[in-house]
Amino acid sequence: MTVEPSEFVKRLPLGERIPMPEDGIPFWEVFPYEGDLRIKVLDEPVLPEPPREGEQDRPCKVCPSADGAYDGILWGDEHWWVRGFADPEGLPAMVMLLPRAHFDLADMPPERAAELGPVLQRVEQAVMSAGGVARVHVNRYGDGAEHLHWWFFARPAGMLQLRGTCLPLWGDVLPKVPLEEWQETHRRIARALAAGGGTAHV
Repeated sequence: MTVEPSEFVKRLPLGERIPMPEDGIPFWEVFPYEGDLRIKVLDEPVLPEPPREGEQDRPCKVCPSADGAYDGILWGDEHWWVRGFADPEGLPAMVMLLPRAHFDLADMPPERAAELGPVLQRVEQAVMSAGGVARVHVNRYGDGAEHLHWWFFARPAGMLQLRGTCLPLWGDVLPKVPLEEWQETHRRIARALAAGGGTAHV
């Protein structure tokens, strides 16, 4: 358990206004905002960090309920689930891959680790099969919950301005996909995954 700031954190200008880089924000052409911006002042570090969902005595909202149910599951097999989101987003598709058992990447059992590459590939292929998708961005953060989960964000074909690390930010500001189209995309992704095994749940 970390209780003292690292040397890296000690060097940070905590509490000070960080100047904007002279050459602007990196990757400006894919940044979804314009106008007068400034960098936030860094807060003091919080050490030890508070537990995430599923750590210590905090319940895990990602684990299934007592009856084994879990909202939003599009597809599943014995060890993995792909979850969708009921409310449409501003991107063509956004789904999440998660193991049915509770663990994080660092303590993943070897047999699940051996499956991870192939199942990541399957989910990406399924999202691509929804149509109109040029790339699928695969992200893992893990700051909110201990239960391992991978995000899949679909970049619409032709929209080069949405390339790169800012794609989730664009998803926050673009018009939301119509509900019927969003639900049909979920069905397509579930069917594509089920074609390789497991069960579609939509």
